[in-house]
Amino acid sequence: MAESHKKWEVFARDYRRYIRLEKHLSENTVDAYMRDLEEFAHYIMRWFDVPPERVEQPMIERYMAWLYDEGRSRASQARRLSGIKSFYNFLLLGDRIEQLPTEYIEAPKARRTLPDVLTLDEIDALVRTFDITTAKGSRDSAIVEVLYSCGLRVSELCSLRLDNLFFGEGYIRIVGKGDKQRLVPVSSAARDKIQLYMEHRKPKRRSEPALFLNNRGEPLTRVMVFNIIKQAALLAGIDKQISPHTLRHSFATHLLEGGANIRQVQELLGHESIVTTEIYTHLDRKHLTQVVEDSFVDVEI
Repeated sequence: MAESHKKWEVFARDYRRYIRLEKHLSENTVDAYMRDLEEFAHYIMRWFDVPPERVEQPMIERYMAWLYDEGRSRASQARRLSGIKSFYNFLLLGDRIEQLPTEYIEAPKARRTLPDVLTLDEIDALVRTFDITTAKGSRDSAIVEVLYSCGLRVSELCSLRLDNLFFGEGYIRIVGKGDKQRLVPVSSAARDKIQLYMEHRKPKRRSEPALFLNNRGEPLTRVMVFNIIKQAALLAGIDKQISPHTLRHSFATHLLEGGANIRQVQELLGHESIVTTEIYTHLDRKHLTQVVEDSFVDVEI
């Protein structure tokens, strides 16, 4: 058992390095992958006591059945299987296994659910819950405005730095998934709220590069941003499932309703695939098909 456990640890350490450096995944995504792998390894060790290279398809199917019995959602089951497949693809790539035990296992299809969309009045109500004469209120007001008017992911907001702000040119530089950068226009409202917050900003270290800080002068975390949004929604009396991502989704929806091109929205959101943008913006299939067809009109074969 000790030998099998040691192999899981060694392979997991190598896999973590691989997905962080070769796949250019963010630390949050890497941590999520590793938590899922740790759970899978614990199950295999408990019931079968074998190292990673001796895992067989029926063992993985037993694990998937256990996830179902535990009441895990189809999306959760699919995510864990995706992680297991990624892990074994890595082992195959490194010649540590000769064939994939995951090759013929299919993930349960997850329902496509769309987050709630806030109206402009509801977004205004959120902003009005903050007392902008205080340090915390001015910061939280700026956070909501930037999340909405720039369409940022919460991780992108937390990693926003002072040297990412180019107010003179009218944009901010965003470092998104896989450290990919994009330029996003900044509204006058977002700019004004950030500048107001900057009058209250007190970093713990003079050289602190992060824009949004907690009350100790240290970088704000994702959990803190979630709590800020949920508390504001409660105070505003908004009876919807709201998270920072709700503001990003509302941003995309309002752009499209205002006549923006789906390709422009894709670029602003930082999506690699237009299919992802279609899911976020709940466009009908006919519209998406037309966009794809238009993309190939001038392509020479």
